Amino acid sequence: MAKQKIQYSCTECGGVSNKWAGQCPSCHSWNTMVESLAEPSGGNRFSSQKGLVQGSPVLRLADIEASDVPRFGTDIDEFDRVLGGGLVAGGVVLIGGDPGIGKSTLLLQALANLSRVKRALYVSGEESGAQVALRARRLAIDADRLQLQAEIQLEKILNTLAEHKPEVAVIDSIQTLYSDALTSAPGSVAQVRECAAQLTRVAKQSGITIILVGHVTKEGALAGPRVLEHIVDTVLYFEGDTHSSFRLVRAFKNRFGAVNELGVFAMTEKGLKGVSNPSALFLSQHDSQVPGSCVMVTQEGTRPLLVEIQALVDASHVPNARRLSVGLEQNRLAMLLAVLHRHAGVAAYDQDVFINAVGGVKITEPAADLAVLLAIQSSMRNKPLPRGLVAFGEVGLAGEIRPAPRGQERLREAAKLGFSVALVPKSNLPKQKIEGLQVIGVERIDEAMNRVRELQ
Repeated sequence: MAKQKIQYSCTECGGVSNKWAGQCPSCHSWNTMVESLAEPSGGNRFSSQKGLVQGSPVLRLADIEASDVPRFGTDIDEFDRVLGGGLVAGGVVLIGGDPGIGKSTLLLQALANLSRVKRALYVSGEESGAQVALRARRLAIDADRLQLQAEIQLEKILNTLAEHKPEVAVIDSIQTLYSDALTSAPGSVAQVRECAAQLTRVAKQSGITIILVGHVTKEGALAGPRVLEHIVDTVLYFEGDTHSSFRLVRAFKNRFGAVNELGVFAMTEKGLKGVSNPSALFLSQHDSQVPGSCVMVTQEGTRPLLVEIQALVDASHVPNARRLSVGLEQNRLAMLLAVLHRHAGVAAYDQDVFINAVGGVKITEPAADLAVLLAIQSSMRNKPLPRGLVAFGEVGLAGEIRPAPRGQERLREAAKLGFSVALVPKSNLPKQKIEGLQVIGVERIDEAMNRVRELQ
């Protein structure tokens, strides 16, 4: 078999060169030329005039029958929630996360459950078969029917998939695979892209569900080309500190379900266990009310979560006061402090402000604005907020408090966990009274501050 021709393409502009160069000859970007396979020539560009190539038929969208995609679960409720209900035949799932956070452990548990009813294959490129068997024994999982292959060569893995025809296969990890068609080392951009493309093609043609494990960089992005996220159907990320016993799995892309779903797990001696009441993880247990603490209700997909926002405001001893935010957007903190000064008369220009979301959760929605400002004001006055208070709402630059989506679900979740007072945007006031919860609607940030002082 003739060896395929190698070329070098630019990751920025797509320019192609027969030789490697430090600078792209097309866009003049540095260190962007990566190795790739040269596509075979299709002959003269005018040859297609002699005979047209028949493509797929053109259909009217209204004539195409749409049906729900059948799913099969893994018997791990939190994992199935993030996947949108379960795995899909022929789907490709990419799971990224820091080393040691629990990716292999979760997938080994899921495959062990699936192997009871489906043909499952675990391809390990980072560990030997004995190491995987030792982990399965340590986790005390029933993996008698689970098939295992320790291999990193792509062509051999494809032969195994064609021979054994599993229904679900895990590739751990995509950065360890290499193809003989390329000369670059495993983990390079060319190898990762080529191996992922070949495995995706096999999954679509054969109907095998393939789960790829990916490493992340220091910045938290998936190692390798961004095209890896585009060719797969679902992208999941592990979040959380490896030193903590809790793990969060978040969906960032899902062609077969909703995104921004969140799965919460606890790392135990028997592996990852789903947490049925994750709100309890993000709420600190204080013997008494403390200043600078405010509970908010955030919405993660279809699940409302109660998270404690903590603020610490202290006199600054440097010319430029520090603004530090953990779990929340730091640039938004500076904007909120300006709104607090302009529209509520609370100045913090000479104060260091530190904000933290308890439990390691990352809050990306703007509905946390009101809780952040209430926590800051509580810390500045050194006076705790009323017991049983929960708040949510987006704060605009004009000082107005805008509604948050799914306000009714947030309020019901707060009432279920025993909170008695809710400070919410006026547009989120419930039409029917929620038992055990006093709901206060506010329109502006200064009004919210005054209502809190009355309750204190």
